[in-house]
Amino acid sequence: GKSLSVSYQEPLHIQRGYMQYLYDVNGRRFLDTVNNVPHVGHQHPKVVEAVQQQAAVLNTNTRYLHTELARYAEELAATLPEPLSVVYFVTSGSEANELALRMARTATGRHDILAMDGAYHGHTAACIDISAYKFNGKGGSGQPPRTHLMPLFDQSEQPLEQAKARLEELSQLVPPPGYFQTVFEAIRSIGGLCIMDEVQTGFGRAGEAFWAFELQGVVPDIVVLGKPMGNGFPIGAVVCTPAVAEAFDTGMEFFSTFGGNPVACAAGRAVLQVIQEEALQEKAHHTGQYLMEQLRQLQQRHDIIAEVRGHGLFLGVELSQNGQPKAREGSYIINRMRAMGVLMSTDGPQHNVLKIKPPLSFGMKEADQLSERLDTILKEL
Repeated sequence: GKSLSVSYQEPLHIQRGYMQYLYDVNGRRFLDTVNNVPHVGHQHPKVVEAVQQQAAVLNTNTRYLHTELARYAEELAATLPEPLSVVYFVTSGSEANELALRMARTATGRHDILAMDGAYHGHTAACIDISAYKFNGKGGSGQPPRTHLMPLFDQSEQPLEQAKARLEELSQLVPPPGYFQTVFEAIRSIGGLCIMDEVQTGFGRAGEAFWAFELQGVVPDIVVLGKPMGNGFPIGAVVCTPAVAEAFDTGMEFFSTFGGNPVACAAGRAVLQVIQEEALQEKAHHTGQYLMEQLRQLQQRHDIIAEVRGHGLFLGVELSQNGQPKAREGSYIINRMRAMGVLMSTDGPQHNVLKIKPPLSFGMKEADQLSERLDTILKEL
């Protein structure tokens, strides 16, 4: 279909991958700073072995019990703060967000959603309806009446004031300072539920915390997980509190044919083991700090870099001059970086943010390579 797209002006034909690198059909190696799906590294040997071994024994739907399911649910729940303890396995982040919305609406009896402006939560109809990145973007049909948008956060106080004003418009109270603390307490004060989408930011990527919501000092009612948890094997999950799970138990059966299948659970368990054994959360923290400093040095030398932000190995480099977003320059940069053997992408509502979210096997040497080649290209501008 013509709605499908590929990256870069000169498309890539990738043949294989290993850790933080991808290889095209000509054998050329590319440093991957884009792909957060292979969370612990492309084709990580331990994940590959776990998938191969389980696939050789059993893979079936979840009408039957199996130990991988129970073990993985326990291990996954152990990484989350109480009372997040009930796990529903699905096959993707989109399916997980769809389920999370259904659970929240069932539990509260309400259908209005307060979502972050510019966010993207998946490709299903319900997910598109809460994803301003899509419904306010090219081909979108505009903001649905049941969706209300919170302003994007930046370094000023203005977004928090805007958030407070938006909450007041929705007849919600304004609690103490702190962005998500404010939002969570206000929503809960009128019986609402809080969902955190950790599909791209979870599993140690934030560096300072295993889950990004922990950076804000909040505990959601529902957490959505997706692609990184299987390192390339399709899997997703919703983790919620017992209270939400009980409210969702209306008598209607919940069933996801392949959600929590044995091979997916084997992949997920292997990912958790690798994160721990290779101290990848700590690596993301230290490498991210190092790369952040490199990028901020580039900011001092190149006026087009308006801001460098993020945590761990989830970083953004905003391209803007005199308040004008530089999307065209962003496109030029990622295509030139591709020509120099480094894969990057742009993101944001204006498509002017260089988004850096590599596999967590990415280290200091790769950070140097990224910053040196980015410096070379910025000089061309």
